[in-house]
Amino acid sequence: MLLLDALRDDGGPLTLHQPEPMPRRWIEAVHDPAYVAEVIERRVPPEKERRIGFPVTEPVAVRAQLTPGGTWLAAKLALAHGHAANGAGGSHHALASTGAGYCVFNDLAIAANRLIEEGDATRILIVDVDVHQGDGTASLLAGHPEIATYSIHAEKNFPVRKARSTVDVGLPDGTGDDAYLDALAATLMPLAQGFAPNLILYQAGVDPHVDDRLGRLALTDAGLDRRDAFVARLARALGAPIASALGGGYGDDRMALARRHAASIRAVAAALA
Repeated sequence: MLLLDALRDDGGPLTLHQPEPMPRRWIEAVHDPAYVAEVIERRVPPEKERRIGFPVTEPVAVRAQLTPGGTWLAAKLALAHGHAANGAGGSHHALASTGAGYCVFNDLAIAANRLIEEGDATRILIVDVDVHQGDGTASLLAGHPEIATYSIHAEKNFPVRKARSTVDVGLPDGTGDDAYLDALAATLMPLAQGFAPNLILYQAGVDPHVDDRLGRLALTDAGLDRRDAFVARLARALGAPIASALGGGYGDDRMALARRHAASIRAVAAALA
């Protein structure tokens, strides 16, 4: 896995944990059981596979169950140690009865719901900084009193029809580092302080980068680092552990993308140190 190579190459500390597949009942607590069966039994209709963006083969079905298990495990580890990261996840476009936008099951919503139901947290804030709005997460968790959703994204990017998060921040094309960080601070801090979460799930997409193939924003490497450090410092000020999931990143140089994801994980850890 290229992310692990990037994390090993940078010389920082690295402890690996192997997640278990998320039990089916917790997936079905968020997604339509009929859709869950379609995925697990590998009989997803063609129209849903087109929305997802790829066929649901056996490896994809296995990964779809492991990914929410990884986000849940990262949250449990964060509750114990302050921070942990899932080496996958951030599948924020998956809806109740279908996947979409390269997302099969919504690991953020599944993990958050389980953590609340099992009493591991009482207030969870999902912070989504992917360049695309977290429409699936917003839709699946709408009205959940113990979970708040925040999305800062390119307004003109996918999805065309936006859902309603607790707080949405749609940015114009070409937004750079300083304007982005100003908008993030002005909107996330009041929500976080008012909601007072005792756990943050962080969808840390690196696709706001200026070189991203599917992004429309213009953050530099330094801007992504400042973004991640800001979210981590806010979590520390609130006394809330933070668990990261990868989110988006698109381009032909897969190793460059892996290094951006690795740098994001490291930036959060460094800001918490």
